[in-house]
Amino acid sequence: MRSYLPDRLALEALEWTHRHSSNFELPDDLTGPDVDPNWTMKPVGELAQLSSSILGVSDPSGEVHRLAGELLDFCWRQVREGMTLLRIFREEPAATYPLEIYAAFAGAGLRHPGFEEFASSVCATRSWRLAEQEPNRRLGVLDAERRSGLAPHGAFEPALRRTWLGGLPEPWTMDRGSGYHLTHTVFHITEWGRAPHRMPEDLEAYLGAWLPCWLDACVEAGQWDLTCELLAVGASLPGPPDVEHLGPAWESIGRARRSDGSLPEEGIGPVDEDPDTTFAYSYHSTLAAAFAAALTTSRLRAAAPSRNVPGGGRPGAFIGTSHGDPNGRDT
Repeated sequence: MRSYLPDRLALEALEWTHRHSSNFELPDDLTGPDVDPNWTMKPVGELAQLSSSILGVSDPSGEVHRLAGELLDFCWRQVREGMTLLRIFREEPAATYPLEIYAAFAGAGLRHPGFEEFASSVCATRSWRLAEQEPNRRLGVLDAERRSGLAPHGAFEPALRRTWLGGLPEPWTMDRGSGYHLTHTVFHITEWGRAPHRMPEDLEAYLGAWLPCWLDACVEAGQWDLTCELLAVGASLPGPPDVEHLGPAWESIGRARRSDGSLPEEGIGPVDEDPDTTFAYSYHSTLAAAFAAALTTSRLRAAAPSRNVPGGGRPGAFIGTSHGDPNGRDT
């Protein structure tokens, strides 16, 4: 058994994703009656966003950075350098997901002038401004407009205060749905962990107080995908990650991972006999683990740039000694 380093976890999760990149390939016809964007465009968008985020926080000379860059380039090719997103947006001008996916690329410097020209017109309409959306989704749209170089259609702070997290609710009311809402609210505030200084002080204090409790509850329930997103939240707050309170959750993630480097969304068990089913219910949690691990590594390195730590100068041994998983893998 050995100490598990977060940068090693990020690498192995990205290696698994890279090996399964063909599962993200888009069909030739995205408009067919049997094509569900939740299983076509959504996975590509999630891969693009998390690859872009990892690219922005990882060591430019490292393998994690290289793999994240290759995965982002793969996604850019899948959307035909933005043309696919422009076509979908023209066909569905009320849909926000083409812009939200495009923002992941634009934030990494991959841009399509034609998409931005069309989006600037759509986003300036009254219909776009008055669309009825969940508060967290509206915040995400405002953030996507900003990252895409467009004028946001509204003010960020009032939109933030209408979200679940922005209202500082009773912490015991947090459930699965509000958990994902709060994690993405944090990502929209902090530019996916790259700008922790943007976190308002009251939200920082609230998250600092209750995040360990929420992590414990998610670990106990075996909700690994949400656990990883909460770990990323912990690494998105001002100041270095809370080693004492986040470490046990990292240990649990290490034990829950499969021998091939993937992480199930929930529970612990062997790889499913159907590889497509295994992929469908592993890809996001595996990407979330890679993102949280890369972000944690980056924040720890920034907090102690001259510290001599195990693993060739890599921070992360705080995760402690793992105990192996039920399948006999030494994590």
